[in-house]
Amino acid sequence: MEQKTVLVIGTGTIGEPLIGLLSRLKNDLGIDRVIFHKRTPLDYEIAKVNSLVSQGAELSVEINKRQAFESLGHFSHWGLGEALREADVVIDCTPAGNDNKEKYYKKLELQSPKDRVFIAQGSEKGFGVPYAWGVNDKVLSRGGNNFVQVVSCNTHTISRIILAATAGDTSVLSDSDFVCIRRASDASQDEGFVPSPTVGGHSSSEFGTHHARDVSDLFQTRKDKNISIFSSAMKVNSQYMHMVRFSILLDEKLTREDVVERFQNDIFVTTTHHKSANRVFSFGRDHGFYGRIYNQAVVCLPSLLISRFRGLTKVTGFALTPQDGNSLLSSVSACMYGLHGNDYLDRLEPIKRFLIDEV
Repeated sequence: MEQKTVLVIGTGTIGEPLIGLLSRLKNDLGIDRVIFHKRTPLDYEIAKVNSLVSQGAELSVEINKRQAFESLGHFSHWGLGEALREADVVIDCTPAGNDNKEKYYKKLELQSPKDRVFIAQGSEKGFGVPYAWGVNDKVLSRGGNNFVQVVSCNTHTISRIILAATAGDTSVLSDSDFVCIRRASDASQDEGFVPSPTVGGHSSSEFGTHHARDVSDLFQTRKDKNISIFSSAMKVNSQYMHMVRFSILLDEKLTREDVVERFQNDIFVTTTHHKSANRVFSFGRDHGFYGRIYNQAVVCLPSLLISRFRGLTKVTGFALTPQDGNSLLSSVSACMYGLHGNDYLDRLEPIKRFLIDEV
């Protein structure tokens, strides 16, 4: 019987925890083999590679770099070409997903026919159908989508805030405005930090920044009507978490208790009474699998204000974005679709335990 094989390209801020998660849960998820491809041999990442291998993942490197990896003590089971041909699902976690699609993935489909699914991350717009678990699962269950783009962490958060606040009925959404207050860089990154809060520009008169456009594109796959959404963005000198300030107008009469109940009833939302990103981040580090929170949004209850505006209900507040945590589970979900077809949702039960009610 052919083994079900997943290949993860890249070992960065998304690739590394995804490789570990898939390796440690492969029996529960119905995965026989996890392969990860690393492009560059680095002496300061010896421990990372060894740790991933110790968890059951198999290393893939380019053939011409095999000797350099061996000099660091790494034995590679696979060359990149072999790993690509073996894989049933390829998850590209690099900022070169679209380039790799043209260079490798399209050619692979022609040269080695197999019902593979290719998955890229949020930065790779246009790679495939945009996807977030629990938002637009029908784009997978309809079949035929071999190229999937898991949307960004903030796209997950904004989409989930809209779905939770509207109880899934986006027709009651009259207008929405979001400000993405972004951390400067990941805690594991040395570059990209900013010395002070820095604002971004608005590239679109309709959407503001790409965040709102990305959410709109995601909702278009649900066959919803065009939603009214606008976004702004800025970076702050922190490495903890992104935060999203939201202001939503709903064409229905709701109390604060109604809105809180909607957030609490949504399994992809977790709520918190903490007001600072460091405390929420610390909870994930101390209590989350692989040190992460996997819900799509962390809604700060003390920040919620429910008011009436021109006969509409206005919902204002702040939510924290669990960065790669929310997109990691969508990558796993798309991976299960690639391995198990239209039964993939049944395979997600083992990871639902990572969706918590409160931080």
